Amino acid sequence: MPTFADFDRRNYPTVDVATGYDGWAPTYERTVMDSMDLALLDRLRQPQWGAVRRAADLGCGTGRTGDWLRQQGVAHIDGVDVSAGMLERARERGVHTSLRQADVRETGLASGNYDLVIASLIDEHLPDLGPFYAEARRLAAPGATCVMVSYHPQFIMVTGMPTHYTPASGEPVAISTHLHLLSEHMTAALSAGWILTEITEALVDDTWLAAKPKWSALRGQPFSLALVWSAP
Repeated sequence: MPTFADFDRRNYPTVDVATGYDGWAPTYERTVMDSMDLALLDRLRQPQWGAVRRAADLGCGTGRTGDWLRQQGVAHIDGVDVSAGMLERARERGVHTSLRQADVRETGLASGNYDLVIASLIDEHLPDLGPFYAEARRLAAPGATCVMVSYHPQFIMVTGMPTHYTPASGEPVAISTHLHLLSEHMTAALSAGWILTEITEALVDDTWLAAKPKWSALRGQPFSLALVWSAP
């Protein structure tokens, strides 16, 4: 399988996930666009968000996804993130029922307790997808849905750009990035007992180019995707 190192064009200094997101937390909200992830959630035909009773928000970050879920009528949302800095912002936002610092592959949340498990823009930080999908399946109640929003592997391969941020020093810092083909998602999720029920992709379009005009050569390239899985 190809790795991110095969495509990396930036060669930024790289830090681990917790360190990176602790450093990014103060400016994260100013640099992440809704078209990356929340716009994809808006386009999904399932789940019926208002019917979700309990959601596990894995890699909850500053609470952007949790806030969106609240707006759709989800009343109970338990958030998990490895970064203390991101969790501090999520607490300030106040949309989660509970928050805990833990790895998304070993959350410590109760088994079979959630009819929605959702993760957004985190899979590129996992060297292996199997443990994530297995943990999501452990958390899932019968008939539950798992939604994974990901950077598109094609975008990563075309641009050679890792997930990164720019601290006060002005020198970009990469956060440990891994490349996962769609086949890896399929293999890992199916092995964990999930069934694929929907997939949608977002492209670099006028909305993106208004914010990032230097990306004009990338018009039409897929940027992110959402995978929807169901549990039997």
